[in-house]
Amino acid sequence: MTIEDILSQVGVKTPVRANSTLKQYAIKSLDQKNKGNLKEKRPYRFRPGTVALREIRRYQKSTELLIRKLPFQRLVREIGENIRGDLRFQAKAVLALQDASEAYLISVFEDVQAAAIHAKRVTIQTKDVALAMKLRKVNIKRL
Repeated sequence: MTIEDILSQVGVKTPVRANSTLKQYAIKSLDQKNKGNLKEKRPYRFRPGTVALREIRRYQKSTELLIRKLPFQRLVREIGENIRGDLRFQAKAVLALQDASEAYLISVFEDVQAAAIHAKRVTIQTKDVALAMKLRKVNIKRL
Protein backbone atom coordinates (compact mmCIF):
# COMPACT_ATOMS: atom_id res chain seq x y z
CA MET A 1 0.00 0.00 0.00
CA THR A 2 1.47 3.32 -1.06
CA ILE A 3 1.22 6.66 0.70
CA GLU A 4 -1.06 7.93 -2.06
CA ASP A 5 -3.49 5.05 -1.37
CA ILE A 6 -3.52 5.82 2.34
CA LEU A 7 -4.06 9.52 1.68
CA SER A 8 -6.95 8.81 -0.70
CA GLN A 9 -8.62 6.47 1.85
CA VAL A 10 -8.39 9.12 4.55
CA GLY A 11 -9.92 11.65 2.20
CA VAL A 12 -6.90 13.86 1.57
CA LYS A 13 -6.27 14.78 -2.03
CA THR A 14 -2.83 13.69 -3.08
CA PRO A 15 -0.53 16.70 -3.02
CA VAL A 16 2.35 17.12 -5.41
CA ARG A 17 4.78 16.40 -2.56
CA ALA A 18 3.46 14.82 0.59
CA ASN A 19 5.63 15.87 3.50
CA SER A 20 6.46 13.46 6.31
CA THR A 21 4.02 14.93 8.86
CA LEU A 22 1.15 14.56 6.42
CA LYS A 23 2.15 10.94 5.80
CA GLN A 24 2.28 10.22 9.53
CA TYR A 25 -1.11 11.88 10.03
CA ALA A 26 -2.62 9.82 7.23
CA ILE A 27 -1.26 6.54 8.63
CA LYS A 28 -2.42 7.37 12.17
CA SER A 29 -5.84 8.41 10.90
CA LEU A 30 -6.21 5.19 8.92
CA ASP A 31 -5.26 3.15 11.99
CA GLN A 32 -7.88 4.95 14.06
CA LYS A 33 -10.51 4.31 11.40
CA ASN A 34 -9.71 0.60 11.32
CA LYS A 35 -9.84 0.36 15.13
CA GLY A 36 -13.28 1.94 15.09
CA ASN A 37 -14.59 -0.71 12.72
CA LEU A 38 -13.69 -3.54 15.07
CA LYS A 39 -15.99 -2.49 17.90
CA GLU A 40 -18.36 0.43 17.62
CA LYS A 41 -19.63 1.85 20.86
CA ARG A 42 -23.35 2.50 20.73
CA PRO A 43 -24.57 5.88 21.96
CA TYR A 44 -26.15 6.00 25.39
CA ARG A 45 -29.94 5.71 25.32
CA PHE A 46 -31.97 7.43 27.99
CA ARG A 47 -35.01 5.72 29.42
CA PRO A 48 -38.37 6.65 27.90
CA GLY A 49 -39.60 9.94 29.30
CA THR A 50 -36.27 11.17 30.64
CA VAL A 51 -35.55 13.43 27.68
CA ALA A 52 -39.16 14.63 27.64
CA LEU A 53 -38.96 15.66 31.29
CA ARG A 54 -35.66 17.42 30.62
CA GLU A 55 -37.23 19.34 27.73
CA ILE A 56 -40.22 20.29 29.89
CA ARG A 57 -37.92 21.71 32.56
CA ARG A 58 -35.89 23.56 29.94
CA TYR A 59 -38.92 25.19 28.33
CA GLN A 60 -40.46 26.07 31.71
CA LYS A 61 -37.26 27.90 32.69
CA SER A 62 -36.94 29.77 29.40
CA THR A 63 -38.69 32.96 28.38
CA GLU A 64 -37.93 32.96 24.65
CA LEU A 65 -40.65 32.60 22.04
CA LEU A 66 -41.35 29.02 20.96
CA ILE A 67 -42.87 29.77 17.56
CA ARG A 68 -40.42 31.03 14.95
CA LYS A 69 -40.82 34.73 14.20
CA LEU A 70 -40.93 34.76 10.40
CA PRO A 71 -43.54 32.00 9.91
CA PHE A 72 -45.73 33.67 12.53
CA GLN A 73 -45.28 37.04 10.83
CA ARG A 74 -46.28 35.54 7.48
CA LEU A 75 -49.39 34.04 9.10
CA VAL A 76 -50.35 37.39 10.65
CA ARG A 77 -49.86 39.19 7.34
CA GLU A 78 -51.92 36.56 5.49
CA ILE A 79 -54.79 36.86 7.97
CA GLY A 80 -54.58 40.66 7.79
CA GLU A 81 -54.66 40.52 4.01
CA ASN A 82 -57.81 38.37 4.11
CA ILE A 83 -59.51 40.93 6.36
CA ARG A 84 -58.33 44.05 4.59
CA GLY A 85 -55.84 44.21 1.75
CA ASP A 86 -53.69 47.21 2.68
CA LEU A 87 -52.79 46.48 6.31
CA ARG A 88 -49.30 47.12 7.62
CA PHE A 89 -47.89 45.89 10.92
CA GLN A 90 -45.24 47.33 13.18
CA ALA A 91 -42.62 44.86 14.35
CA LYS A 92 -43.61 45.44 17.98
CA ALA A 93 -47.25 44.72 17.14
CA VAL A 94 -46.37 41.38 15.56
CA LEU A 95 -44.24 40.46 18.59
CA ALA A 96 -47.09 41.42 20.94
CA LEU A 97 -49.48 39.23 18.91
CA GLN A 98 -47.00 36.36 19.03
CA ASP A 99 -46.49 36.69 22.76
CA ALA A 100 -50.24 36.73 23.40
CA SER A 101 -50.81 33.81 21.03
CA GLU A 102 -48.18 31.67 22.71
CA ALA A 103 -49.55 32.47 26.17
CA TYR A 104 -53.04 31.47 25.00
CA LEU A 105 -51.81 28.24 23.40
CA ILE A 106 -49.88 27.29 26.53
CA SER A 107 -52.95 27.81 28.71
CA VAL A 108 -55.05 25.74 26.29
CA PHE A 109 -52.51 22.92 26.38
CA GLU A 110 -52.48 23.05 30.18
CA ASP A 111 -56.25 22.48 30.12
CA VAL A 112 -55.87 19.72 27.53
CA GLN A 113 -53.26 17.99 29.68
CA ALA A 114 -55.54 18.26 32.71
CA ALA A 115 -58.38 16.67 30.72
CA ALA A 116 -56.12 13.79 29.64
CA ILE A 117 -54.93 13.20 33.21
CA HIS A 118 -58.55 13.28 34.42
CA ALA A 119 -59.32 10.52 31.92
CA LYS A 120 -56.40 8.55 33.43
CA ARG A 121 -54.31 8.91 30.30
CA VAL A 122 -50.87 10.35 29.69
CA THR A 123 -51.28 11.03 25.98
CA ILE A 124 -53.45 13.95 24.90
CA GLN A 125 -56.06 13.27 22.25
CA THR A 126 -58.33 15.35 20.04
CA LYS A 127 -61.27 14.78 22.38
CA ASP A 128 -59.24 16.45 25.16
CA VAL A 129 -58.75 19.50 22.96
CA ALA A 130 -62.46 19.54 22.13
CA LEU A 131 -63.34 19.36 25.83
CA ALA A 132 -60.93 22.16 26.72
CA MET A 133 -62.37 24.36 23.98
CA LYS A 134 -65.93 23.54 25.06
CA LEU A 135 -65.13 24.50 28.65
CA ARG A 136 -63.61 27.76 27.40
CA LYS A 137 -66.76 28.31 25.33
CA VAL A 138 -64.79 28.59 22.10
CA ASN A 139 -66.71 27.63 18.99
CA ILE A 140 -64.62 25.32 16.79
CA LYS A 141 -65.92 24.71 13.29
CA ARG A 142 -65.50 21.12 12.13
CA LEU A 143 -63.45 20.82 8.93
